[in-house]
Amino acid sequence: MSNADVVVTGLGATTPLGGDVESTWDGLLAGRSGVAQLNEDFVERFDLPVKIAARLAVDPAEVLPRVEARRLDRSEQVAMIAARQAWQDAGFGEDGVDPERLGVVIGTGIGGATTLLNMDDLLETSGLRKVSPLTVPMLMPNGPAAYVGLELKARAGVHAPVSACASGAEAIAMAWRMLRSGEADVVVAGGAEACIAGITMAGFSQSRTMSTRNDDPAAASRPWDVERDGFVLGEGSGIVVLERAEYAKARGARIYASLPGIGTSADSYHITAPDPEGTGQARAMRAALRTGDIDPARVGHVNAHATSTPVGDVTETVAVRKAIGEHPVLTAPKSALGHLLGAAGAVESVTTVLSLYHGLIPPTQNLNEIDPGVSHDVVTGEPRKVDLDVAINDSFGFGGHNVSLAFAAV
Repeated sequence: MSNADVVVTGLGATTPLGGDVESTWDGLLAGRSGVAQLNEDFVERFDLPVKIAARLAVDPAEVLPRVEARRLDRSEQVAMIAARQAWQDAGFGEDGVDPERLGVVIGTGIGGATTLLNMDDLLETSGLRKVSPLTVPMLMPNGPAAYVGLELKARAGVHAPVSACASGAEAIAMAWRMLRSGEADVVVAGGAEACIAGITMAGFSQSRTMSTRNDDPAAASRPWDVERDGFVLGEGSGIVVLERAEYAKARGARIYASLPGIGTSADSYHITAPDPEGTGQARAMRAALRTGDIDPARVGHVNAHATSTPVGDVTETVAVRKAIGEHPVLTAPKSALGHLLGAAGAVESVTTVLSLYHGLIPPTQNLNEIDPGVSHDVVTGEPRKVDLDVAINDSFGFGGHNVSLAFAAV
């Protein structure tokens, strides 16, 4: 590892499996599911065909002070929780970083849509005076990044990429660029999403992209299984603290892994469907290898985007085969976490880093009969002990956004 490298020194998360990184990781290893029946009234009121989702294991109201929670949209709440965890985990105090050398990049796919819906309802039913003066700061997609940036006093740049389900991973890629270009010494990066609401559930239901396995929620998300019928909507946040290796070494930081390479691309094929040839996804993976000067033979593991959709799951394995080969071992955390949309790539970056750090790959759940189009080795049943050098985390989003992050053991 050279001093020019980017390293991971802090991890934070709040997910359907746990309110922090440790409980989320333990849940993945134990094969627990965060998916459950929804009890919100909108499910029956709108007669939604999908009645399951992956809600947070720990509600933000149990963690944040009441006054602070009321001023934040749920997507902002989860970002603050995960960012505080990551910042503490990295070992920073209040005066740990020169603000002009500190950046924040937190992406989201949807942002504060629930605030928009709630405030519009209040306007319609109760009039202007009931609308919060914080409505716009709560609903704007850059809200999670902005609030974290304010708390940390980050002045090197605060950014909020919005690229659907690739947003969290793209935030980490953008942070990598900030560090490699010398714009910052430390960047807090990741994704946040919390929009399990009537409109999102209805919209995804109408597009027939979500699982309707309502009678067995824990088995609904089943990447690569021949009986998969769509993804399960989830919520949460994942945040990583990235630093220039020289800076991290100088302060004696604990280093989880390095991030030698990142790759981004666009399919330019369809607004929701991936290019069935996996061309754009493969280009993102190759770019991650190229920017990191990584031989494909070093990649032992791919943390797959694998959402449990009939088309997308196999397309990704085609892309992995083209860009890297047949040898990487795959896993799909969405089988347990559900699909956290803009937070997915960030939370799964956390789990990819932990796989490198612990030499352990969590199993893919609910994979009873693998699709014949998948030729890779997929971890199922029990966690697999491995000696990893490089692991790739893939994230792909509506609009054809593709992001691959290449993490390496240190």
